[in-house]
Amino acid sequence: MNRIGRFLIGSSLLMALIAMITPSAESAPPPSVSPTAALLVTGLQGATGSTVGPDGALYVTEGAAGRISRVDPQTGELTTFASGLPKAIPAVGIGGAIDVAFIDRTAYVLVTLVDPDVGGSDVDGIYRVDGPDSFTIVADIGDFNINNPPTIPFPFFIPTGVQYALQTFRGGFLVTDGHLNRVLRVTLDGEISVLIAFNDIVPTGLAVSGNTIYMAEAGPVPHLPQNGKVVAFGPKSTTATVVASGAPLLVDVEFSRGRSETGHADCPHPALGQNPHAFTHDGPRPSCGLYALSQGPGVPGAPPGSPAQPNSGALVKVNGDGTFTIITDHLNLPTSLEFIGTTAYVVTLTGEIWKIEGASEPPYGVSH
Repeated sequence: MNRIGRFLIGSSLLMALIAMITPSAESAPPPSVSPTAALLVTGLQGATGSTVGPDGALYVTEGAAGRISRVDPQTGELTTFASGLPKAIPAVGIGGAIDVAFIDRTAYVLVTLVDPDVGGSDVDGIYRVDGPDSFTIVADIGDFNINNPPTIPFPFFIPTGVQYALQTFRGGFLVTDGHLNRVLRVTLDGEISVLIAFNDIVPTGLAVSGNTIYMAEAGPVPHLPQNGKVVAFGPKSTTATVVASGAPLLVDVEFSRGRSETGHADCPHPALGQNPHAFTHDGPRPSCGLYALSQGPGVPGAPPGSPAQPNSGALVKVNGDGTFTIITDHLNLPTSLEFIGTTAYVVTLTGEIWKIEGASEPPYGVSH
């Protein structure tokens, strides 16, 4: 998910999307159930973001087509949920509808790289889905970014930014910007603020547990393994705590939905356990059941923004000692991860969805 030369990577998210790097996962015990991967869907156009809807189905953005597709997680049956959204600009190569999230039964779509500063004529921001082909712009993020540029010094080239992930939080949203290197907080009435800002670390995917926000970092060019991290912070934090590192060019982070939400003692993370009140009144949730997605290693000597080596991405699990374990590898340009129970669903830039059964364990041990 990258393009437009260097502004897409390094200090931009675009590069962090299409150029990828394989995780240098550390050794750890493998899952008690061997994961099995099967191709569920093909033919998506510019697939990037995804979510699990209130009906239990998968919803996937297709930026090149300007639509949101609904996917039956069992059969792979594909139907159009909404169409008519701004499409990705071909010369840019990424953008349009890039992520989707639900609040109750209402869908919201994050749209990026369609503003005039990249040759478009639409609004970068959050759109509410009002019908199959009707939308309301809830927040104009592009305009906010132009009027509120980063205060931390690093090079950037797109004033409106490159938004990547949309995550619900406290009745509103969190949005990562991989070009302007920050996380925005957006309310349903369109109020936008900077929640936390970083240097050139290229923030990507988001997950939330209680009051703790988990974020994937792709890291700047050349996306060294040690720069691929999962970090955690709270709504009032000014810095982030590293939860795990060593998997370059991470593009997403998600909790397995099979984990126990209340089991703190079996797999605490040392960095978080040292201060159980760092992020939330009842302490952060443990890192067990937390997974990340790496896009794979880049081609040696290729210019910034080049595609990764084919079939070199990986789904990795966060270990309690701050390392990663590879769950499934040889994924081809993955962009987004979701869990339904113990099954992982990986969306790829090539228009596929892979179903990985047994990717995580049930909350109370192996099922029978």
